[in-house]
Amino acid sequence: MEALIPVINKLQDVFNTIGTDAIHLPQICVVGTQSSGKSSVIESLVGRDFLPRGTGIVTRRPLVLQLVHVPQDSKERRAEDGTLAIPEWGKFLHTKEKIYSDFSEMRAEIERETDRMSGSNKGICPEPISLKIFSSHVVNLTLVDLPGLTKVPVGDQPEDIEVQIRDMILKYITNPNSIILAVTPANTDMATSEALKLAKTVDPDGRRTLAVITKLDLMDAGTDAMDMLCGRVIPIKLGILGVVNRSQADIKSYKTVEESLKDEASFLQRKYPAVASRNGTPYLAKTLNRLLMHHIRDCLPDLKTRVNILASQYQSIMNSYGEPVLDKGQTLLQIVTKFASAYCQTIDGTAKNIETSELCGGARICYIFHETFGKALESVDPLGGLSEFDILTAIRNATGPRPALFVPEVSFELLVKRQIRRLEEPSLRCVELVHEEMQRIVQHCGTEIQQEMLRFPRLYERIMDVVTAMLKMRLPPTNSMVENLVGIELSYINTKHPDFHDAAALVGSLLRESQRQLEQTTVPIGGRHLALTDGDNQESKLGINGHMQSGADAKNPFSPKPVNLLPEVPNGPTSRKLSSREQRDCEVIERLIRSYFLIVRKSIQDTVPKAIMHFLVSYCQNNLQSELVSRLYKHEHFDSLLDESNQIAQRRQEAADMLAALQRASHIIGEIRETHLW
Repeated sequence: MEALIPVINKLQDVFNTIGTDAIHLPQICVVGTQSSGKSSVIESLVGRDFLPRGTGIVTRRPLVLQLVHVPQDSKERRAEDGTLAIPEWGKFLHTKEKIYSDFSEMRAEIERETDRMSGSNKGICPEPISLKIFSSHVVNLTLVDLPGLTKVPVGDQPEDIEVQIRDMILKYITNPNSIILAVTPANTDMATSEALKLAKTVDPDGRRTLAVITKLDLMDAGTDAMDMLCGRVIPIKLGILGVVNRSQADIKSYKTVEESLKDEASFLQRKYPAVASRNGTPYLAKTLNRLLMHHIRDCLPDLKTRVNILASQYQSIMNSYGEPVLDKGQTLLQIVTKFASAYCQTIDGTAKNIETSELCGGARICYIFHETFGKALESVDPLGGLSEFDILTAIRNATGPRPALFVPEVSFELLVKRQIRRLEEPSLRCVELVHEEMQRIVQHCGTEIQQEMLRFPRLYERIMDVVTAMLKMRLPPTNSMVENLVGIELSYINTKHPDFHDAAALVGSLLRESQRQLEQTTVPIGGRHLALTDGDNQESKLGINGHMQSGADAKNPFSPKPVNLLPEVPNGPTSRKLSSREQRDCEVIERLIRSYFLIVRKSIQDTVPKAIMHFLVSYCQNNLQSELVSRLYKHEHFDSLLDESNQIAQRRQEAADMLAALQRASHIIGEIRETHLW
């Protein structure tokens, strides 16, 4: 099991290079208030002075500290000539392979790196500093020294410094694979310990919390920490250990850690002989080593599973970003072909990723044809905008100077053409809607194509330009064809249409009935029958020239006297009651118009979608790929079109780094044999 901690240290090294929080590695997080003795505890475990000291907040960035036990005869400690090189040394992650054999230099580097990110006036920063110390005097441990809990901001610290430090600490101790080392001074009430309170919020069962009581030698005279050490004040499952740190005076007098450890052992034997063997810094180091090994053993199976899952996920991410472009011409053709295929498949409904939240592509075109366009045509009233006065006026105008015995066919054609023209506007609107949808389909070509478009934004813009230009080019002939379809109907009114037979037969019956009524109302004059009409009574009122009889000389039609308008001929809508003859004529025309209009509307509803499909949709499907290739496949434009987005390139590199780290981590975990776990 001793091999487990070095494995975690290797994993820590792997993931520190990319700064990921995706993997929660087992480690010991040291938590406490300012001046509680956290730094002294860590230095006692190392056996060296290497942490910054002073008043107020000193630890202003998390310090990830890996202690690596190196035996005296280790090859790493030997120089090329075989002699002992350096007994102890350290390495920082941010200084790469630089070796620090002087621990005062390590302290100075920590201070410089802290000031670089946090400023020089008590500011804090969540970015950790990673330090690895190799020594024969340490046990294998991974510690995280966190900033001390504080209440009042000082220097450049923000007003919410307490909240920021608390959130920073929670980020580390919330990790279920971490052990919480809660440091509390012995000269304070343990029940008010901020470190224990914070630990309890994330570890209510206390399964991964170990309490350390510092400053046992600074308690008031006549008091001791026996109740706290024995767990009678607050019980801690993993235990409570007491240590004696160096005082500030000891530090100023350069009292060594070795001397401090001897004094600590002497103090414990003198003040707490019954529990001296279960307290002190050496026992703390062994306890932490044992707890961390067992904790790693318990976490390792889940850690291995998590690493494998993430590796699979990042492999998929890498695949989605594609490989770096080597052959630009081939890549361009592949993207163009893939886009054209996806565009056509979206129209045909055969795309791989079918949208489920809304209609798109060919389904929307179908909806436009049979729902939007169909309802628009049905909403056109065959007699809309056509009054009885309009019909009656058209009949009179079609008869010329002679009164008509029958309804003139010209009036029917005149009026029905006026109504048929009303079908042109919704037909052209249908073309416009389909054109808009064809343009919109570019956004629904599938996630795979969209990823390529994000990867090469300039190529995406050019493809959009080509598609837009192609659709715009096809819009005039499509509109012209639709206009022609309506024009065709206007050019020839086919009264012999098979579906028009029933209406014509009905009109014939109405006319025969009218003729019979007319014969019943005629009087014989000289052997002939003369039909009486409403206009007969006007003969006595009108003169020869159609002027009202007045005092003017009617014998001279070129008289300079003013011409009077016909008062009985209406110029606009009239409210007078129509005669039975007029009502019959209007009814006949209305029935004929309605019947023929429905025939034409049915034809338009069938032929307009076909024309749009042929001239616009199918044409674009059949010619899109060739159009894209002819417009885009030009050697002088390869570099600009395939200039990859910086964002995609950065994401690919991040994904590649993460994948490499996960694969390396999987390899490291795989080196552990099952026998190492027990």
